[in-house]
Amino acid sequence: MRLRVWAARAAAILALAGTVGAQAQQSASPFVPVTDAMIQRPDPKDWLSWRRTLDSWGYSPLSEIDRRTVGQLRMVWSMPLGNGHQEGTPLVYGGVLYFPGPSDAITAVDARSGEVLWRHARKLPDDLSQYLTVPDTNRNLAIFQHLIIARGSDGHIYAVDARSGELAWETRIMDYKAGAKQSSGPIIAEGLAITGRSCEPEGGPDACVITAHDALTGREVWRTSTIARGDDPNDATWGGLPLEKRQQVGAWMVGSYDPALGLIYMGTSVTAPAPKLSLAGNEHSYLYHNSTLALDVRTGRIVWHYQHLVDHWDLDHPFPRFLMDEEVAPDPAQVTWINPDIQRGKRYKVLTGVPGKTGVIYTLDRETGQFLWARPTVLQNVVQSIDGRTGRVTVNPETVFTEYNKPATVCPAATGGANYMAPAYSPLTKTMYFPLLNTCSQVQAVPPDGRNTYGMATRTSLAPGAGTNVGTIHAVSAVTGRTLWTLPQRAGWQSVMTTGGGLVFAGDAHGRFRALDDRTGEALWEVNLGSSVTGYPATFEVDGHQYVAVSTGRWLSDSFTPELIHGTQNTLYVFALPAAGIGHRGPVKEPVIPASQQLTADPALEGQPARSVRSGVFSLAQAAAGRAVYARSCAACHGASFVPAQGVPPVTGAAFLANWRGRALADLFTLVRTTMPPGAAGSLSDQEHLAALAFILQANGFPAGQALPADGAAMRGIGFGE
Repeated sequence: MRLRVWAARAAAILALAGTVGAQAQQSASPFVPVTDAMIQRPDPKDWLSWRRTLDSWGYSPLSEIDRRTVGQLRMVWSMPLGNGHQEGTPLVYGGVLYFPGPSDAITAVDARSGEVLWRHARKLPDDLSQYLTVPDTNRNLAIFQHLIIARGSDGHIYAVDARSGELAWETRIMDYKAGAKQSSGPIIAEGLAITGRSCEPEGGPDACVITAHDALTGREVWRTSTIARGDDPNDATWGGLPLEKRQQVGAWMVGSYDPALGLIYMGTSVTAPAPKLSLAGNEHSYLYHNSTLALDVRTGRIVWHYQHLVDHWDLDHPFPRFLMDEEVAPDPAQVTWINPDIQRGKRYKVLTGVPGKTGVIYTLDRETGQFLWARPTVLQNVVQSIDGRTGRVTVNPETVFTEYNKPATVCPAATGGANYMAPAYSPLTKTMYFPLLNTCSQVQAVPPDGRNTYGMATRTSLAPGAGTNVGTIHAVSAVTGRTLWTLPQRAGWQSVMTTGGGLVFAGDAHGRFRALDDRTGEALWEVNLGSSVTGYPATFEVDGHQYVAVSTGRWLSDSFTPELIHGTQNTLYVFALPAAGIGHRGPVKEPVIPASQQLTADPALEGQPARSVRSGVFSLAQAAAGRAVYARSCAACHGASFVPAQGVPPVTGAAFLANWRGRALADLFTLVRTTMPPGAAGSLSDQEHLAALAFILQANGFPAGQALPADGAAMRGIGFGE
């Protein structure tokens, strides 16, 4: 009986270990390399870019799930994600789903079953958070040929083999200590992986760049500054401000690409400090902050730019730009600013959407950057007027700071309006769907002191007229600019997706994930996922069945709705109709734990270990190092003072010792090494795992002695005793 109990325990731990960080025996069908042509015109079955297509529509033509069938949608599998700030987008190709978890974790999953095929986790510097705020955000991946390409939290770009997860190449863009953070991954255009980044003030102008790297080798091809300087014709827009004081103009979201024009379109953020009173004065425009940049894909040269706003309040403009060829016929009854020279009925190459936190829709000719029309959506008071012919924006003087410590009412607040939550466009309705926030703020400029990045003091509130509703979805015609419907609610809306089934999929901060009728906004299906729906939804097809995927995490603006109780768990959920089935089994995987590290079955049958943990099996130096490893990677679950979270097993005390009595130390080491930290197994080295184990032994009162070895056979000779 005892043999069966020990064997069952060992088998369970081995089974768990074999699914984490393992390479899988994937399908026998060959991997077909992904080309630029496939990315530019993706198969409807796949989701090959951040918003599926390089025009940033967030639209899939799949239609098995439609207005009629969506009520039957049910969850078919879920997967826990690693700890951290989670806003990931699934990338799906050939029946495999690749997911970017926080802190540089990439997981490849069988898209039908949810079975993990492989997981790649980079080792990140221990001091990363000392230099960058929220450095672990990882919004998207890219795919090219046989490679999955990702940004690194520590200022790198890297690629892994899509078939195995093995590192293919890694290139440092810049030192993370120089203040350049990358929260969004690349898009692929003409074989180049193109990324932007936010740039902390300490990095100065050199940190504020958009870069292109050869997607197959990682070689840098071009680097374009988002701050005009030197021989740039717009250098003078900084009013002679010294170069080292030109800061913070980032491009921290994902670009769009027009293959016919060969142009990359990216948006930029504000300066630091934001009040121009603290720079060279309010009369300058400080290019290229808060602008749309059209860059030549081959060289990175800025072909044209359009500035949406000279900012004083941290109202960034880096959000998605929709690209479409469409008639331009703005309705004067609802569109505030219109170019009088528009040729009505003409089909334009349009760039449109809400590019910034103001919530203002801007529509431009994407060949030339010519202004066509603009209109607000949510309450805003910073844009006073826009010249229809030139597109020049005049800012409301009542909101501009002319002295320090004098408050002004500014709408929206720095949280938006719009923010990282992505909108979507549907060619079926020719409508844009924007998830927006109803906020305002009392803001005052404060004298620069090197401690306040944006140079402001802010108090945020709900916008007048919004009642208690933080969020709203605003559906606007891309042709006429008319509002077709709105859907306000208490919780903040998150990212949306449109489909060929006539649906808008949308999540919110309360944990609700809904399918809406794209014509009316009526909710046709919804599910409570328990945590904020912070990830970007995607849909794909495998074996003739359509699936919908979305992920949850922690929304950073929960203070708006404290009465809405929900979790903050990072989890990926996948849904399908009943015909797709539930309980699919993924590919069979071979064990990856070497025999020398496998668990013993029953000490009584194989002989008692020669030594006891009471005989001094770790060194004081190991335990001291382990204290830091435990605090960084273990304490969040097991407790800084060893009081674990609910459902988490203890690592000290009588219960812990009872669990491991009669076991070999090798068993505990194998369990920790192959499963910890949760969702990021393999992110710690063997020496770090040994150090953490030594600290746990010390915390249980066992004495120090000789250093604990990494050798599996040696640890099998050390037991916890009866």
